[in-house]
Amino acid sequence: MTTPTPAPTAQRSGRVPLGSAAVGAVLGLAGLMFVVSASTATASRHPQDLVELVHAKVEKVEAQAAQVDTLRAQVEALTAAAARSSGLTPASTAMQVASGSVAVTGPGLVVTLDDAPAGSAPAGVSADVLVVHQQDIQAVINALRAGGAEAVALQGQRLISTSAVQCVGNVLRVDGRVHSPPYTISAIGDVAAMREALDASPAVRTYQRDAAEVGLGWSLHTVDALVLPAYSGATDLVHASVPPGTDVLGTSVTAS
Repeated sequence: MTTPTPAPTAQRSGRVPLGSAAVGAVLGLAGLMFVVSASTATASRHPQDLVELVHAKVEKVEAQAAQVDTLRAQVEALTAAAARSSGLTPASTAMQVASGSVAVTGPGLVVTLDDAPAGSAPAGVSADVLVVHQQDIQAVINALRAGGAEAVALQGQRLISTSAVQCVGNVLRVDGRVHSPPYTISAIGDVAAMREALDASPAVRTYQRDAAEVGLGWSLHTVDALVLPAYSGATDLVHASVPPGTDVLGTSVTAS
Protein backbone atom coordinates (compact mmCIF):
# COMPACT_ATOMS: atom_id res chain seq x y z
CA MET A 1 0.00 0.00 0.00
CA THR A 2 1.42 3.40 -0.99
CA THR A 3 1.42 6.32 1.41
CA PRO A 4 -0.31 9.44 0.08
CA THR A 5 2.05 12.34 -0.55
CA PRO A 6 1.39 15.07 2.04
CA ALA A 7 -0.04 18.28 0.67
CA PRO A 8 2.44 21.18 0.67
CA THR A 9 2.26 23.17 3.90
CA ALA A 10 1.28 26.82 3.75
CA GLN A 11 4.08 29.34 4.29
CA ARG A 12 4.50 30.29 7.93
CA SER A 13 2.81 33.65 8.61
CA GLY A 14 0.75 35.37 11.21
CA ARG A 15 -2.56 34.76 9.36
CA VAL A 16 -4.03 31.46 8.11
CA PRO A 17 -6.07 31.69 4.88
CA LEU A 18 -9.78 30.92 5.26
CA GLY A 19 -9.61 28.03 2.75
CA SER A 20 -6.81 26.34 4.65
CA ALA A 21 -8.72 26.60 7.91
CA ALA A 22 -11.77 24.96 6.33
CA VAL A 23 -9.69 22.13 4.89
CA GLY A 24 -8.01 21.57 8.23
CA ALA A 25 -11.35 21.39 10.01
CA VAL A 26 -12.68 18.84 7.51
CA LEU A 27 -9.56 16.70 7.76
CA GLY A 28 -9.67 16.83 11.54
CA LEU A 29 -13.32 15.75 11.58
CA ALA A 30 -12.60 12.96 9.11
CA GLY A 31 -9.75 11.70 11.25
CA LEU A 32 -11.97 11.66 14.32
CA MET A 33 -14.60 9.69 12.42
CA PHE A 34 -12.00 7.14 11.28
CA VAL A 35 -10.77 6.66 14.85
CA VAL A 36 -14.30 6.19 16.20
CA SER A 37 -15.20 3.83 13.36
CA ALA A 38 -12.08 1.72 13.83
CA SER A 39 -12.53 1.44 17.59
CA THR A 40 -16.18 0.51 17.18
CA ALA A 41 -15.40 -2.14 14.57
CA THR A 42 -12.61 -3.57 16.69
CA ALA A 43 -14.81 -3.69 19.75
CA SER A 44 -17.56 -5.49 17.85
CA ARG A 45 -15.24 -8.04 16.16
CA HIS A 46 -12.71 -8.76 18.87
CA PRO A 47 -14.93 -10.69 21.31
CA GLN A 48 -16.10 -13.08 18.56
CA ASP A 49 -14.90 -16.66 19.03
CA LEU A 50 -14.13 -18.30 15.67
CA VAL A 51 -15.26 -21.77 16.77
CA GLU A 52 -18.54 -20.43 18.13
CA LEU A 53 -19.03 -18.44 14.94
CA VAL A 54 -18.54 -21.58 12.80
CA HIS A 55 -20.98 -23.54 14.98
CA ALA A 56 -23.54 -20.75 14.67
CA LYS A 57 -23.19 -20.73 10.89
CA VAL A 58 -23.50 -24.52 10.76
CA GLU A 59 -26.67 -24.42 12.87
CA LYS A 60 -28.07 -21.75 10.56
CA VAL A 61 -27.30 -23.90 7.51
CA GLU A 62 -28.94 -26.92 9.16
CA ALA A 63 -32.07 -24.90 9.92
CA GLN A 64 -32.22 -23.55 6.39
CA ALA A 65 -31.67 -27.03 4.97
CA ALA A 66 -34.66 -28.28 6.94
CA GLN A 67 -36.74 -25.46 5.49
CA VAL A 68 -35.49 -26.34 2.01
CA ASP A 69 -36.54 -29.97 2.51
CA THR A 70 -40.04 -28.90 3.54
CA LEU A 71 -40.40 -26.46 0.65
CA ARG A 72 -39.00 -28.95 -1.86
CA ALA A 73 -41.54 -31.57 -0.77
CA GLN A 74 -44.30 -29.02 -1.32
CA VAL A 75 -42.91 -28.06 -4.74
CA GLU A 76 -42.62 -31.71 -5.80
CA ALA A 77 -46.22 -32.39 -4.74
CA LEU A 78 -47.49 -29.34 -6.63
CA THR A 79 -45.35 -30.20 -9.68
CA ALA A 80 -46.67 -33.76 -9.77
CA ALA A 81 -50.25 -32.48 -9.47
CA ALA A 82 -49.69 -29.96 -12.25
CA ALA A 83 -48.13 -32.64 -14.47
CA ARG A 84 -51.12 -34.92 -13.97
CA SER A 85 -53.62 -32.18 -14.71
CA SER A 86 -51.78 -31.08 -17.87
CA GLY A 87 -51.14 -34.57 -19.18
CA LEU A 88 -47.35 -34.35 -18.83
CA THR A 89 -45.36 -37.42 -17.89
CA PRO A 90 -44.08 -37.15 -14.29
CA ALA A 91 -40.41 -37.72 -13.57
CA SER A 92 -39.45 -41.38 -13.70
CA THR A 93 -38.10 -43.17 -10.66
CA ALA A 94 -34.67 -43.37 -12.31
CA MET A 95 -34.68 -39.61 -12.87
CA GLN A 96 -35.70 -38.97 -9.27
CA VAL A 97 -32.89 -41.21 -8.01
CA ALA A 98 -30.33 -39.58 -10.30
CA SER A 99 -31.39 -36.10 -9.18
CA GLY A 100 -31.30 -37.14 -5.52
CA SER A 101 -34.84 -35.91 -4.94
CA VAL A 102 -35.92 -39.12 -3.17
CA ALA A 103 -34.39 -41.23 -0.42
CA VAL A 104 -33.13 -44.64 -1.55
CA THR A 105 -32.21 -47.96 0.00
CA GLY A 106 -30.33 -51.00 -1.22
CA PRO A 107 -27.09 -52.98 -0.95
CA GLY A 108 -23.94 -50.92 -0.92
CA LEU A 109 -20.52 -50.08 0.44
CA VAL A 110 -19.40 -47.80 3.28
CA VAL A 111 -15.86 -46.39 3.11
CA THR A 112 -14.35 -44.46 6.03
CA LEU A 113 -11.22 -42.29 5.81
CA ASP A 114 -9.51 -40.76 8.85
CA ASP A 115 -6.41 -38.77 9.80
CA ALA A 116 -3.48 -40.67 11.25
CA PRO A 117 -3.18 -40.67 15.05
CA ALA A 118 -0.73 -38.16 16.49
CA GLY A 119 2.77 -39.59 16.78
CA SER A 120 2.06 -42.63 14.60
CA ALA A 121 4.13 -41.58 11.59
CA PRO A 122 7.75 -42.66 11.09
CA ALA A 123 10.45 -40.03 11.47
CA GLY A 124 10.88 -37.75 8.50
CA VAL A 125 7.34 -38.13 7.17
CA SER A 126 5.64 -34.86 6.24
CA ALA A 127 2.65 -33.86 8.33
CA ASP A 128 0.80 -33.34 5.06
CA VAL A 129 0.75 -37.11 4.54
CA LEU A 130 -0.95 -37.70 7.89
CA VAL A 131 -4.29 -36.09 7.03
CA VAL A 132 -7.14 -36.87 4.65
CA HIS A 133 -7.24 -34.51 1.70
CA GLN A 134 -10.00 -33.43 -0.64
CA GLN A 135 -8.46 -35.44 -3.47
CA ASP A 136 -8.53 -38.60 -1.34
CA ILE A 137 -12.27 -38.24 -0.76
CA GLN A 138 -12.90 -37.33 -4.38
CA ALA A 139 -10.89 -40.36 -5.55
CA VAL A 140 -13.11 -42.72 -3.54
CA ILE A 141 -16.29 -41.03 -4.79
CA ASN A 142 -15.09 -41.15 -8.41
CA ALA A 143 -14.15 -44.82 -8.11
CA LEU A 144 -17.53 -45.73 -6.62
CA ARG A 145 -19.33 -43.91 -9.41
CA ALA A 146 -17.10 -45.55 -12.00
CA GLY A 147 -18.15 -48.86 -10.45
CA GLY A 148 -21.79 -48.07 -11.11
CA ALA A 149 -22.89 -46.46 -7.84
CA GLU A 150 -26.51 -45.36 -8.25
CA ALA A 151 -26.52 -43.07 -5.20
CA VAL A 152 -23.68 -41.66 -3.09
CA ALA A 153 -23.62 -39.81 0.24
CA LEU A 154 -20.79 -38.14 2.15
CA GLN A 155 -21.14 -37.68 5.91
CA GLY A 156 -24.80 -38.62 5.50
CA GLN A 157 -25.39 -35.92 2.86
CA ARG A 158 -26.61 -37.07 -0.53
CA LEU A 159 -24.36 -36.00 -3.39
CA ILE A 160 -25.63 -35.00 -6.83
CA SER A 161 -23.96 -33.70 -9.98
CA THR A 162 -23.71 -30.14 -8.63
CA SER A 163 -22.50 -31.05 -5.12
CA ALA A 164 -19.37 -29.22 -3.99
CA VAL A 165 -16.80 -31.06 -1.85
CA GLN A 166 -14.04 -28.75 -0.61
CA CYS A 167 -11.38 -28.92 2.10
CA VAL A 168 -10.89 -25.69 4.07
CA GLY A 169 -7.99 -26.06 6.46
CA ASN A 170 -8.56 -29.25 8.45
CA VAL A 171 -12.32 -29.42 7.87
CA LEU A 172 -14.48 -30.44 4.93
CA ARG A 173 -17.28 -28.41 3.40
CA VAL A 174 -20.05 -30.30 1.64
CA ASP A 175 -22.73 -28.14 0.04
CA GLY A 176 -22.27 -25.46 2.70
CA ARG A 177 -22.04 -27.76 5.73
CA VAL A 178 -18.80 -28.23 7.68
CA HIS A 179 -17.51 -31.66 8.77
CA SER A 180 -14.46 -33.01 10.57
CA PRO A 181 -12.80 -36.44 10.17
CA PRO A 182 -13.47 -39.32 10.09
CA TYR A 183 -15.16 -39.01 6.69
CA THR A 184 -17.73 -41.63 5.71
CA ILE A 185 -18.69 -42.24 2.08
CA SER A 186 -21.72 -44.44 1.41
CA ALA A 187 -22.77 -45.79 -1.98
CA ILE A 188 -25.63 -47.97 -3.21
CA GLY A 189 -25.03 -50.15 -6.24
CA ASP A 190 -23.43 -53.36 -7.44
CA VAL A 191 -21.15 -54.19 -4.51
CA ALA A 192 -18.73 -56.38 -6.48
CA ALA A 193 -18.37 -53.83 -9.29
CA MET A 194 -17.76 -50.97 -6.85
CA ARG A 195 -15.11 -52.98 -4.98
CA GLU A 196 -13.36 -53.72 -8.27
CA ALA A 197 -13.44 -50.02 -9.18
CA LEU A 198 -11.88 -49.07 -5.83
CA ASP A 199 -9.14 -51.67 -6.32
CA ALA A 200 -8.48 -50.38 -9.85
CA SER A 201 -8.16 -46.70 -8.85
CA PRO A 202 -4.48 -45.56 -8.66
CA ALA A 203 -5.41 -42.68 -6.32
CA VAL A 204 -7.24 -45.01 -3.94
CA ARG A 205 -4.33 -47.46 -3.97
CA THR A 206 -1.96 -44.60 -3.11
CA TYR A 207 -4.12 -43.66 -0.13
CA GLN A 208 -4.26 -47.30 1.01
CA ARG A 209 -0.45 -47.50 0.79
CA ASP A 210 -0.10 -44.38 2.96
CA ALA A 211 -2.69 -45.80 5.35
CA ALA A 212 -0.56 -48.90 5.83
CA GLU A 213 2.67 -46.92 6.22
CA VAL A 214 1.68 -43.94 8.40
CA GLY A 215 -1.58 -45.04 10.04
CA LEU A 216 -4.22 -43.19 8.03
CA GLY A 217 -7.69 -44.55 8.67
CA TRP A 218 -9.21 -46.81 6.01
CA SER A 219 -12.15 -49.15 6.36
CA LEU A 220 -14.47 -50.74 3.82
CA HIS A 221 -17.49 -52.88 4.53
CA THR A 222 -20.66 -54.05 2.85
CA VAL A 223 -24.17 -53.15 4.02
CA ASP A 224 -27.09 -55.24 2.79
CA ALA A 225 -29.71 -52.53 3.24
CA LEU A 226 -28.02 -49.13 3.12
CA VAL A 227 -30.30 -46.09 3.41
CA LEU A 228 -29.34 -42.76 1.83
CA PRO A 229 -31.43 -39.60 2.36
CA ALA A 230 -32.72 -37.27 -0.33
CA TYR A 231 -30.54 -34.34 -1.38
CA SER A 232 -31.23 -31.24 0.70
CA GLY A 233 -29.07 -28.55 -0.90
CA ALA A 234 -29.65 -25.89 -3.52
CA THR A 235 -30.43 -26.99 -7.08
CA ASP A 236 -30.23 -23.67 -8.93
CA LEU A 237 -27.93 -23.70 -11.96
CA VAL A 238 -25.96 -20.52 -12.66
CA HIS A 239 -23.62 -21.47 -15.50
CA ALA A 240 -25.39 -24.52 -16.94
CA SER A 241 -28.52 -24.79 -19.03
CA VAL A 242 -30.36 -27.43 -21.04
CA PRO A 243 -29.66 -27.18 -24.79
CA PRO A 244 -32.63 -26.13 -26.94
CA GLY A 245 -34.60 -29.08 -28.24
CA THR A 246 -33.83 -31.28 -25.21
CA ASP A 247 -36.87 -33.17 -23.90
CA VAL A 248 -37.44 -32.48 -20.19
CA LEU A 249 -40.43 -34.21 -18.59
CA GLY A 250 -42.23 -34.38 -21.88
CA THR A 251 -41.63 -30.74 -22.82
CA SER A 252 -39.09 -29.63 -25.41
CA VAL A 253 -36.90 -26.77 -24.17
CA THR A 254 -36.82 -23.79 -26.55
CA ALA A 255 -34.09 -21.21 -26.87
CA SER A 256 -34.51 -18.18 -24.60
